[in-house]
Amino acid sequence: MRIDAILFDLGGVMLELRGVERMLEWSPSLGTTDELWRRWLGSPAVRAYETGRTGRDAFADAIIAEFGLPVDAETFLGEFAWWPRSLHPDAGALLASLASRYRLASLSNTNELPALFHHNFPSFMVGKLKPDADYFEHVLDALGIAADRALFVDDNRINVEAARAVGLHARQVPRFEALAPALAE
Repeated sequence: MRIDAILFDLGGVMLELRGVERMLEWSPSLGTTDELWRRWLGSPAVRAYETGRTGRDAFADAIIAEFGLPVDAETFLGEFAWWPRSLHPDAGALLASLASRYRLASLSNTNELPALFHHNFPSFMVGKLKPDADYFEHVLDALGIAADRALFVDDNRINVEAARAVGLHARQVPRFEALAPALAE
């Protein structure tokens, strides 16, 4: 397998991501993390917000309605702002060690860390969203790289499966500590 580019999800891989627990607490009928992610990634409100087509207030109102959350918009937005936590302390060094051998890009629904990557594809600027095939295809076209020459890492199984369906090499990495072994593989 020859890899020219490594495409990184940020939340859950490079950044500590909170919020899943709170959403499951607010919406216990979801049951599992997988079900939450299935609904979240398919949510019209999430898709509109994270592709830049709607504002935060409309997003909050729509999410509260879609998920039947027992909070007001201000409370939801206050919590939502804290979902992405800190960058893992070793992330910069890991990326620096890869930068001379691979083209590095972030593929993230909303967030970006421009100084650490050669390219950034935040969904709100691209107007596309993981796990949609057109998001991955857009990134590959922009990078000028064939799908089989790129590796995508994400903590979300749904996104990993979608990347594989487009032809990318893809690995599910549940946390930063699992990233180096996955890259070595």
